[in-house]
Amino acid sequence: MPQIVVLDGHALNPGDLLWDELAALGELTVFDRTGSPDESARRCHDAEIVLTNKTPLTDELLGQLPRLRYVGVLATGYNVVDTAAATRRGIVVTNVPAYGTRSVAQHTIALLLELTNHVGAHSAGVRAGEWCRSPDWTYWSAPLMELDGLTLGLVGRGRIGNAVAEIAQALGLRVRSVGSRDSREQLLAMLSESDVISLHCPLTDATKQLINRETLDVCKPTALLLNTARGALIHEASLAAALHARRLGGAALDVLSSEPPAPENPLLGARNCLITPHLGWASFAARRRLLQCAVANVRAFLAGSPVNRVA
Repeated sequence: MPQIVVLDGHALNPGDLLWDELAALGELTVFDRTGSPDESARRCHDAEIVLTNKTPLTDELLGQLPRLRYVGVLATGYNVVDTAAATRRGIVVTNVPAYGTRSVAQHTIALLLELTNHVGAHSAGVRAGEWCRSPDWTYWSAPLMELDGLTLGLVGRGRIGNAVAEIAQALGLRVRSVGSRDSREQLLAMLSESDVISLHCPLTDATKQLINRETLDVCKPTALLLNTARGALIHEASLAAALHARRLGGAALDVLSSEPPAPENPLLGARNCLITPHLGWASFAARRRLLQCAVANVRAFLAGSPVNRVA
């Protein structure tokens, strides 16, 4: 039976799922986390099948794994693997598409509603006794924004962007979008007209730091920015500066350029900036689908008919 190694299984399965179906396909070793490239090389040296979520598999590392035939990425994005190097070495690489579409869309809307209704802040205020001390039967500590009739600008027309658009329309938002084939002029025009901007595009050379000083300058000063895609889509210092200067109304982010972030990341102290720890994908239902698909990918590879192949 093939030796199967999972390099960083804890994020996918902190203990509420089972590895049994994967274990049935080979001699399975699951590591919660793997740190250095040297540790990856030691752990994978005899493996024919390696599964990774965020642990990088570089050209240099792949060259140290003589028995490796297959890499399964436990995510949709697969930039942690040098796919060109894998192809040169005859290593099959697969990913898991679409498993988290609804969960990420739901989290995107949750971030938006927190920016507009401040549910968490008001609940914390009530628990701190603010309502008990209020001279009136009601109070609000921040402006409340109604979404009906406002414009949502989506950057990206993939599965998640389309799911967000569906929910947003039910809330009365007018939806506009730009995709990878649209011009920069179309992007700038959409940003300038949007009350809410939500990022749902992949991270590529063309989209890296797509949100920067120039693009932020065309946004409405009341606009809200959401990012549940990739942190490096945003030039973080520029966003922090725009928020502090009130050139942007607010931001809500589930991703940052470095994860976990450094304490000096400028967004951690930015005005009206909500940050969650890259958890939009992590509902139990989504993680269960991810694991089921990852196992199915391995099974298909072993049967000689790989699916969800990216290299």
